[in-house]
Amino acid sequence: MAAINNVTRMLDARMIRYKAFELPDEKLGAVETARLSGTPPEVVFKTIVMTREKPSKPLLVLVSATSTVDLKKVATALGEKNVHLPTEREAEELTGLQAGGISPLALINRGFYVLIDTTAEEHTEIHVSGAQRGLNIRLPVADLVKLTNARLAPVSAPAPDSDFDRDERAIP
Repeated sequence: MAAINNVTRMLDARMIRYKAFELPDEKLGAVETARLSGTPPEVVFKTIVMTREKPSKPLLVLVSATSTVDLKKVATALGEKNVHLPTEREAEELTGLQAGGISPLALINRGFYVLIDTTAEEHTEIHVSGAQRGLNIRLPVADLVKLTNARLAPVSAPAPDSDFDRDERAIP
């Protein structure tokens, strides 16, 4: 039986088609999540918490396991000069979620601006965190965009193969 939490209940209530993947209950990188779920890493998207130069809505930026977030591209997409990566602890404080389980699906209507890298459009479905360590959700990109009121923008750069999971603030 797949894990049940507020995210899966919300998806069920809205009749969104999804599949839950249970993984070890520990902080995993996106590439490791892909390997354990038998999924190509380019469809596993990590959620990266970011803040803006001027106080306003914090950001959730989703990029694939095979990419890294490009701060300049994020700033350009927002029409701003700079954006910042908070520490893991600050990201947890901003979201109220534990690193390794930060999910845009758990933060709907909580004041976060969501950007999803345009590489998501290359896939019908992608994987995102299910709002707790050890739970990953595969759902249609169109549904994720609609649910989170996200904007698609080119905000990533290819990561060198050995660096897929180097960013400690990159949460699957």
